[in-house]
Amino acid sequence: MPLLFAFLIGIFAGLRSLTAPAATAWAAHLGWLKLERPLSLIGSVPAVAAFTLFAVVELVMDKLPNTGARTAPPGLIARIVMGGLTGACVAVAGGAGAALGAVLGAVGGVVGCFGGYHLRRRLVSALGCPDIYIALLEDLVAIGGSLWAVSRF
Repeated sequence: MPLLFAFLIGIFAGLRSLTAPAATAWAAHLGWLKLERPLSLIGSVPAVAAFTLFAVVELVMDKLPNTGARTAPPGLIARIVMGGLTGACVAVAGGAGAALGAVLGAVGGVVGCFGGYHLRRRLVSALGCPDIYIALLEDLVAIGGSLWAVSRF
């Protein structure tokens, strides 16, 4: 089961690259995720503050018209790395291996990146609504899903 959650947290990192690590940082800080060093560093006060700040900035930046595509190399790489980091944390907290959790989280990051991109475009087109509404819905899925995934242990 922890490997499924490693993949899922990766998907949420694919939607918003810094929301999943912010949720993971808070979960480690609050003791929801029991991690040993070096992964436990994600729960340190500086890491929690940084990931939270960067996640909020990302949520705002995503709504701006000049923001780069998440599928472009910088955004995709961030989603793979953050999916891998959060996947490793969730897997270890659930008693599974960090390496396999990182791989599944990274794969989830790719799935979330491209799946979220295509789903968002299709929903905007099908519903005929402004992109901002679907973007806000995607924010809620990323935040809620990330918190749900890290609270399972």
